[in-house]
Amino acid sequence: MSEPINQHRRRFFNTAALGLAAAQMGLASHAGAALSSPAQTARKAGGHTSFASLKQIRAGLLDVGYAEDGPADGPPVILLHGWPYDIHSFVDVAPILAAAGYRVLVPHLRGYGTTRFLSENTLRNGQQSVFAVDLLAFMDALHIQKAIIAGFDWGARIANTLAVLWPERCKAMVSVSGYLIGTQEANRKPLPPKAELQWWYQYYFATERGEAGYRAYTHDFARLIWELASPKWAFDDATFNRSAASLDNPDQVAIAISNYRWRLGLIEGEAKYDRLEAVLAQRPAIAIPTITMEGDANGAPHPEPAAYAAKFSGPYAHRLITGGIGHNLPQEAPAAFAQAIMDVDRFPV
Repeated sequence: MSEPINQHRRRFFNTAALGLAAAQMGLASHAGAALSSPAQTARKAGGHTSFASLKQIRAGLLDVGYAEDGPADGPPVILLHGWPYDIHSFVDVAPILAAAGYRVLVPHLRGYGTTRFLSENTLRNGQQSVFAVDLLAFMDALHIQKAIIAGFDWGARIANTLAVLWPERCKAMVSVSGYLIGTQEANRKPLPPKAELQWWYQYYFATERGEAGYRAYTHDFARLIWELASPKWAFDDATFNRSAASLDNPDQVAIAISNYRWRLGLIEGEAKYDRLEAVLAQRPAIAIPTITMEGDANGAPHPEPAAYAAKFSGPYAHRLITGGIGHNLPQEAPAAFAQAIMDVDRFPV
């Protein structure tokens, strides 16, 4: 799609400005320097409330709703949200990347927003590997052979799984909270009491009462998670409501409950994904260029960087973002998140 010439001029100057900022901050260290990267103070978040365009496309089992920004022929970047959030986690990230010349795609996961199953008969499955299968189908539908993949929460796990299962489709990755591939067997092992306490909602969802409670109070539940996970983020009602509307998806409860029950081994996954889960259960290292990130005020359960540094065998750096940044790092520190994507794009392969 063609653009007016003033858009090209704006993109040129914005790219130059972002490049200067990167030079001032210093490019991230590469392999073997995961824990030596300096902390970065988050810049002020932008004020966007909507995306340049919203679209739908049939991909695999789904009719996927997604936002798109930037030139159609730009290097593709796919941004993946988590639970209980939605594509608006990237509402300020997308225009930064678009101005730098990237084609930005932000899909609603299964069970969120305008994404719908094509068949009423499809199992509402939330197991780990199925989201990577969805992402692969999304890329195929858009004829994207390779993309930078970036995400947080569920989105970071999806990025990790795609990088393990189909590394040839991943140019590079930005993963908030690091390496998040899990296994049912590992999740059966008890944690110390304080760690278990952080997963209270996982055990709540394991019960029929929890499923009924989440269905009855979906928005209230999501707001509580937002507050606990980002205790220093002073988001307003309008910001929350824009994302909470995506949780009204008719499959949201089924997908969320399935996801957390599968993690604990309380339900089985679909047999057609057994081979993929067997690969993921080995928790193999990720070789594509990667930047992992963490906010200094993340109130959600998350591993320490030292625990996963060795899981990234290719060009790699870790960044701590300071300034009271919580779990929803892309929305709380969009400039820092966008900068990580542009920087990892320049890592050696």
